[in-house]
Amino acid sequence: MGSHTWIATTLIASIVLVIVTIVKCRLHPFLALLLASFFVGSMMGMDPIDMVDAIETGIGGTLGFLAAVIGLGTILGKMMEITGAAERIGLTLHRCRWLSPDVIMVLVGLICGITLFVEVGVVLLIPLAFSIARKTGTSLLKLAIPLCTALMAVHCVVPPHPAALFVTNALGADVGMVIVYGLLVGLAASLVGGPLFLKLLGRCLPFKPVPPEFSALEVREEHTLPSLGAALLTILLPIGLMLAKTVAELTIDETNSLVRFMAFIGNPITAMFIAVFVAYYLLGLRRGMAMNSLLHHTEGGFSAIANILLIIGAGGAFNSILKASGLADGLAVILSGLHLHPILLAWLVALVLHAAVGSATVAMMGATAIVMPMLPLYPGVSPEIIAIAIGSGAIGCTIVTDSLFWLVKQYCGATLNETFKYYTTATLIASLTALGATFLLSHVI
Repeated sequence: MGSHTWIATTLIASIVLVIVTIVKCRLHPFLALLLASFFVGSMMGMDPIDMVDAIETGIGGTLGFLAAVIGLGTILGKMMEITGAAERIGLTLHRCRWLSPDVIMVLVGLICGITLFVEVGVVLLIPLAFSIARKTGTSLLKLAIPLCTALMAVHCVVPPHPAALFVTNALGADVGMVIVYGLLVGLAASLVGGPLFLKLLGRCLPFKPVPPEFSALEVREEHTLPSLGAALLTILLPIGLMLAKTVAELTIDETNSLVRFMAFIGNPITAMFIAVFVAYYLLGLRRGMAMNSLLHHTEGGFSAIANILLIIGAGGAFNSILKASGLADGLAVILSGLHLHPILLAWLVALVLHAAVGSATVAMMGATAIVMPMLPLYPGVSPEIIAIAIGSGAIGCTIVTDSLFWLVKQYCGATLNETFKYYTTATLIASLTALGATFLLSHVI
């Protein structure tokens, strides 16, 4: 193992390499992370064959579990998209007169975002924001910002989203507990960063009508949508099965056959697999869709996940190289000497990486690699809390490096300065709120 200075220099240089190659050289994150892996291995004096073996082990070990879950989650999201299940939930919430429109958009984002990738969720649900804005005369910013903030929050802190599940699995955290904590933290962050922040702005928030180029986008006719029960069951079934597994393990003796059964059906792969066939039936076959059509949509959804699978696989390779090279152990010693609380460190690293790279997924994987080595030195902090802390950091600082920033700007018809002032600030406030909630949880549980 090298000196502390060499270890710190190597780590910082590898992160800078990832940032520069992605942002400046426009290299794909998959290639950037692999390049950083080879760089770290070389700087730490690894044998070339051992280096390649560590990369192979990292990719295989990471995707061996996550590939199936991401694939199944993609099918669920596609079924929500093509059948209008997300719109059904949004329209139902819109009828709750005791909820303000901005709070409704937070709840829509949190519930529907469980099965939707964040960009897909924005494109799919923004017509609902357009419809409510026209009917109520509300500024589009007051609806779009809470929606997008909630979608980003659930993307970062609630499994089975790929990045959240990657962090949970890498840290050895319990999926069910991370789901519960993530939903609580995500709700608090979204409400404070969205509706509360915008309410405090008051008349300072400019009125933004629906941009003319999007005036033709409409929510589907209600009679064409699936029932609310079918829509909610599709989203909540896998979450419920994973939570039931956690409850069984906490309350029943582990030798009991019921615990073994719940461990089987509550495994993320099994839970998502069951939910896919329930969605096929409730949202598809029962409503007259043919299996040929379901097959077509399934294949169409798979083409979109190659990108995320490659990035996550390369992130696993980077983590593996840090361990195999000895850099991770040296890093743990260095970080422990900083006397920085691991929750704050996890949050800060993810926040900075998200701002620099523009990808919450890459930020969360990088933060996991940096923070994980020091966790044994803090036995009082649970891995579930650290998983939430990493996701909380990745919520914040959505700036020009992130595609979501440009989606919000385009759909709201906002200027660059307005998007920075209102949306970037909203995500930073949400991230700070999530950090506070995570610290609070760490003292409660």
